[in-house]
Amino acid sequence: MEDFREERILLEPVSPTGEFLNNSVLSVSILAVLEIEIPITIDISQAMSLVCGVLLPINPRFSSIMVEDSNGNKQWQNVEVKLEDHLNFPNFLLGLSPESYDKYLDEYLSKIAIEKFPQNKPLWEIHMVKYPTSKAAGNIIFKFHHALGDGYSLMGALLSCLQRAENPSLPPTFPTRQSSKLKRNRSIIQHLPQIFSSILYTIPDFGWSLIKSNFLKDDQSPIRSGNYVGVEFQQTILTTMTFSLDQVKLIKNKLAVTINDVICGIILFGAQLYMQEINKESTNSNCTAIVLLNTRMLMDYASVNEMMKPDSKTPWGNRFAFLHIPIPKFTDDQFSDPLDIVRYTQKVIGRKRKSLSVYLNGRLLEMVKKFKGYEAAAKFIYSTVTNASMVISNIIGPVEQMALANHPVKGLYYSLVGTPEDLDISIVSYMGKLNVTFGAKGHIDLQKFKSCMEKAFDTIFKAAQNS
Repeated sequence: MEDFREERILLEPVSPTGEFLNNSVLSVSILAVLEIEIPITIDISQAMSLVCGVLLPINPRFSSIMVEDSNGNKQWQNVEVKLEDHLNFPNFLLGLSPESYDKYLDEYLSKIAIEKFPQNKPLWEIHMVKYPTSKAAGNIIFKFHHALGDGYSLMGALLSCLQRAENPSLPPTFPTRQSSKLKRNRSIIQHLPQIFSSILYTIPDFGWSLIKSNFLKDDQSPIRSGNYVGVEFQQTILTTMTFSLDQVKLIKNKLAVTINDVICGIILFGAQLYMQEINKESTNSNCTAIVLLNTRMLMDYASVNEMMKPDSKTPWGNRFAFLHIPIPKFTDDQFSDPLDIVRYTQKVIGRKRKSLSVYLNGRLLEMVKKFKGYEAAAKFIYSTVTNASMVISNIIGPVEQMALANHPVKGLYYSLVGTPEDLDISIVSYMGKLNVTFGAKGHIDLQKFKSCMEKAFDTIFKAAQNS
């Protein structure tokens, strides 16, 4: 434990994305919640040992703070880690029902979601809630600042703290992903159509993203309040729901699309159903979803050790991009077949993946930072997110049940917090299920929104079964 409490002054440059996500304009974090199957018996001493032995060695950033050098560039500086400042054991009233503790947990999550990290200590926290809710005997909450890494990196860090419940000696496995070996082995001539389509798509996609980020705001609707300033400081209410991964795979196989296409299609369909139920006229509103795309060239999940290698193809850090996906308007006979919404999602995401717009947007942010500073680049990201109606992100989780310090984890979910949009939707797979988290501001009726999502899923699933 002493090794991690010594003062260290080694400096490492903060990545541009890390600078964009931690400043006076933006401060984005990730909440990851482990639903524990048995009562939590971990005390403060055991928690400190676990953090020192497992979490801190994963990456120097977990024992570093951001500082500015003489040129105004941000650096990671290693500091003394005072573990008691990072470990929290909240106290609730004793002897209440699980349903009452549901409310306490929801309020606690809402509270820590809007709290900013102080900049004089490393950017992470762990909260151990030892009170039984209707879903779990206890909950362990990890809060990581997004500047430390994206969901892919931080999932790797989280998994490094866990072991497979039935056999700790074995590594976790993950849902299989489609292989692209055949595509990689094609000749240059065979790649020419893809190159031409990439050039063809890049100009309109890049132009559209610039317009959406700077000038064109989504319409006010039941999923977008139209409050443009300070949305990130409003109370965020979190709620979750679960879909069967096998049922999602059935839809995927029937339509020959990806799981991501199916998930996004269900969400866009459910959002339209909700808007229609709240206000039928709002279904003609111009609304956009921002889908966060992992830009790593990966087919399977990489270990933290692999991520930390200098030449890793799946490096640690923030490697993601924004994809603007217009939420389709269900007018006339368009989308009369519910499967068409999934086909639409596949077409739009596939097109945007082929264009160079993602790369050009990254270069644009670097240019903005170079000439105007990182806060100007952060303002560009802020307006990009604020002008849209929702943000969708998803990561893959383990197939098997995991455990933390011999405490089996029965459920796992996460959410982006501190972001300036009205609705955040985060999806993670775990033990054959897709756990979906909705983070919303107070004007959104989350129970009704969940009901519309369930209806969207059931409608698409039944249509796939009968196709």
